[in-house]
Amino acid sequence: MPELPEVEVLVRHLAPHLRGRTVHGVEVRHEKVIRPSTAEELRRRLKGRAFGQVTRRAKFLRFELDGPDAASEPLTVIGHLGMTGRMFLQPTGEPLPKHAAVALDLGDCRFVFEDTRYFGRFNLDPTALDGLGPEPLTGDFTPEAFAAALARSGRPIKVKLLDQSVVAGVGNIYASEALFRAGISPKRPARRLTRAQVVRLRETVREVLAEAIECGSTLPLDFGGGRDGLFYYGTVAGNESKFYQERLRVYDRKGEPCVACGTSIRHLVQAARSTYWCPRCQPAR
Repeated sequence: MPELPEVEVLVRHLAPHLRGRTVHGVEVRHEKVIRPSTAEELRRRLKGRAFGQVTRRAKFLRFELDGPDAASEPLTVIGHLGMTGRMFLQPTGEPLPKHAAVALDLGDCRFVFEDTRYFGRFNLDPTALDGLGPEPLTGDFTPEAFAAALARSGRPIKVKLLDQSVVAGVGNIYASEALFRAGISPKRPARRLTRAQVVRLRETVREVLAEAIECGSTLPLDFGGGRDGLFYYGTVAGNESKFYQERLRVYDRKGEPCVACGTSIRHLVQAARSTYWCPRCQPAR
């Protein structure tokens, strides 16, 4: 599933391509992804509006659309990639992909939301953003706030990192990576972290996310689709490797030697999600 870095990179690439473009028409092929909005509501409210800012909140995309006149209030569309979603621009006239869920007519091109499993969303309902915690790369994610959120929980710290009310946008891959860099066992109860561990974990969460965004931001998007790399946008021309995956130190490396000490990386399932860690670098005590 795309995590914060993937969504942030997608936002940075889409924003300049969408800004100022007017929606001339809306085609909804799978109403599941627009619920609780309806196809008629989406067509009526989006037609004639122009894209303004495209931003990110946690793992969600926020599309701001300006009204047809100065008196109109801006409209916000909430997008989420789900597990298999892709968003890209496609020249008008080309056939839509088989799993296109929503397509917006922008004149000489179309904005396409493609989702093979239809777990994503593209609607007018902002309630999905309610209750989200601080953004990890902003000043709102303070050591004090982080410590207070963890102090109330006896859940394993890896599971607690995935709680979007604690910190917004951190997902499974980067939770494992941050814990490895911090030297903290994923099984340690959240409230048993020391102050020093909380401070260090906050730093490593920010480090792994910032590194992933930096890597992805140098990659030109394959707007037409294609085989996906780790960032869900295709691959660098002439390089079919999953470019950031090579930098992951523990995630999906079960049985391989730790990059720091050579101990075999271990794997367990926590809250139905895979966790990877080094038992030597991340001791339970």
